[in-house]
Amino acid sequence: MRYRRLRVQDQLREEVSQILFKDIRDPGLGFVTVIEVRLTEDLKIAKVYCSIYGDDAEKAKTMAALNRSKGYIKFLLGQRVKLKYTPDIFFVLDDTSEKAARIEEILRRERDAKAD
Repeated sequence: MRYRRLRVQDQLREEVSQILFKDIRDPGLGFVTVIEVRLTEDLKIAKVYCSIYGDDAEKAKTMAALNRSKGYIKFLLGQRVKLKYTPDIFFVLDDTSEKAARIEEILRRERDAKAD
């Protein structure tokens, strides 16, 4: 069962990415990258982790556009992915790359300070 869930997660990640790139025409939708999809054990809830390029206002605007489009995205997923139940979608802002960049910047400054 676990292997099936992993395959479905990968398939959902690909499909949501394609839907956001090709099918969603919301002007509030900024530059979004789908990082990961995590499904519950029963495959009924999908958390879609997204990275959004831009400042905090742009991220809030894009998250609002994603949440407005949830129903349509779920409808399209139901057509493209053959599952008994199409999972409910919840978008989660993933800022891991930004945190990693901040940590890298702090470490670089510390190395530079020690070198002086």
